[in-house]
Amino acid sequence: MGKFGLQFKASLGNVTNVRPVGDDFRWYLKLKCGNCGEVSDKWQYITLLDSMPLKGGRGSASMVQKCKLCSRENSIDILRDTITPYNAEDSERYKTILQFECRGLEPVDFQPQAGFAASGAETSSQFPEINLQEKDWTDYDEKASESVGIYEVTHQFIKC
Repeated sequence: MGKFGLQFKASLGNVTNVRPVGDDFRWYLKLKCGNCGEVSDKWQYITLLDSMPLKGGRGSASMVQKCKLCSRENSIDILRDTITPYNAEDSERYKTILQFECRGLEPVDFQPQAGFAASGAETSSQFPEINLQEKDWTDYDEKASESVGIYEVTHQFIKC
């Protein structure tokens, strides 16, 4: 069992408080089996709403799956209390925005998609529907009369 942190990095332009919205936010991951090293070829997503029982009544996890290659049962769970927004002062630095508890799995890739939100850095403007799949997002803050954006989105995983 191990904990892995998803570190997010981006260049923020006049926005702050970049965060996932809602318990149904989809974290798209590629996962590697800790037993045989097989990496999923398709993106898989997990949400805070997902809860599957672990074998032997040991609780639950966001996802429980059998490895296609070695048939080992593995699980990954989102640690709700570790979800943290990415703020203007974090711009251009890696920051852990969430942690996963993994049993037999290791996250190896992350694909940001729709479902992010942000706030104007100097205004009360809200940007509720941000899609980061293209690794860049731009909009216009009417209250500040300036363009806003999230650029050069990248990530890495760390062992916690």
